[in-house]
Amino acid sequence: SGQVRGLCGTFNGDQRDDFTTPAGDVEPGAAAFANAFRAAGACPALGPGLPDPCAAFPGSRERAEAACAVLMGPAFQ
Repeated sequence: SGQVRGLCGTFNGDQRDDFTTPAGDVEPGAAAFANAFRAAGACPALGPGLPDPCAAFPGSRERAEAACAVLMGPAFQ
């Protein structure tokens, strides 16, 4: 706790600084935050709204819900 920083946040209990960029700035939104970690040319920059990850891959939503059901089940309680 309090020793991490990056795409997973700061894990210090203060959600206001979870979007801290590598440069130390705190971004107000997820797209700007993710773009700060983007390798130039590796992938297109995100726009202001985040795309639905299931829209581009048919069947993804069902697979994701099945995987989450395991995580939310009794084995992980």
